[in-house]
Amino acid sequence: MAVKVLIPTALQKFTNNQATLECEAASVSELIEALEVAFPGIKARICDESGALRRFLNFYVNSEDIRFLDNAATALNPGDEVSIVPAVAGG
Repeated sequence: MAVKVLIPTALQKFTNNQATLECEAASVSELIEALEVAFPGIKARICDESGALRRFLNFYVNSEDIRFLDNAATALNPGDEVSIVPAVAGG
């Protein structure tokens, strides 16, 4: 069983307008690589030049913020749901 990935509207132009994807990956970093293989160019929108996750994107695994887990090294299990959520700012 694969991992379910919820893609925000701003990134759907890189996933052929798909809001939900399924990928095989054992960690968030592997998931990003799998997304890049399937949808070339998406990694540049998710990661900065050094390969670190961009600060304005939040990643959640089963509703838990990966910043409180193991960041990009957070393990994924079959059936997990990964949400990519753009940070919202304003006032």
